[in-house]
Amino acid sequence: MAQTYVVGVENLAFAPHYSTDAQGNYQGFAREVLDLFASTSGITLEYRPLPVDALLPALLSDQVDLKFPDNPNWAPEQKAGKTLRYSQPVTEYVDGVLVAPERLGQGVGALKRLALVDGWTPRGYERLVQAGQIALAPSADLKQMIHTALKKQADGVYFNVVVATFYLDNIRAKPGALVFDPSLPHTRSAFHLSTLKHAELIERFDRFLVDHTRELVAIKAKYGVEASLDSEHLGVEQWKVDFLERQKAKQKSP
Repeated sequence: MAQTYVVGVENLAFAPHYSTDAQGNYQGFAREVLDLFASTSGITLEYRPLPVDALLPALLSDQVDLKFPDNPNWAPEQKAGKTLRYSQPVTEYVDGVLVAPERLGQGVGALKRLALVDGWTPRGYERLVQAGQIALAPSADLKQMIHTALKKQADGVYFNVVVATFYLDNIRAKPGALVFDPSLPHTRSAFHLSTLKHAELIERFDRFLVDHTRELVAIKAKYGVEASLDSEHLGVEQWKVDFLERQKAKQKSP
């Protein structure tokens, strides 16, 4: 029998990174990567979707063996006195503000009301919020947050750029209705796999990330989780990036 480990995951609609279907099945980019790790390592992984605020306590109380996603900078107060082990980065992400196209490049001063999902911290905007220069419009979920902005009840939304763009393009069917503004404060970081008691498993996972680089690159491309993170078109679907680059090349040609 293969050794079985329980992975605590977020019960959250966060496509293309991850989500759970109506039957509670974990799916998306993260599931495919972790399944590949399990199949190539001779282990079994069971996924336990939990509310976001219950996930870290579950790891710290040994209810789950592993947690994804995690980051060394998240929840330092809760992790105080605990020695967690983190994998190398699984995928990069950017959290930032998306605005209506006509508001692009207007600067922080134009942001008077910022929509965000309950539990999110608007990194880079804390001082402005505390000073009363930006008011927050809390939303229960991504759907409500996007609705708030589309109804002009907020000047922008703060969220994971790729996830918000995926939602607009594929679920809300409003591609381009909100676009990432790279001139505004944003956070670039990474998702890691973490554990409290299985350091050797993290070491195996790190080797897996190196040994299966080619497959991981293909899975990232399939789900678009790092779509254009290193270009001016951050968060834009790849076909649109290709089109924009072709247009730019035409303009430059004599």
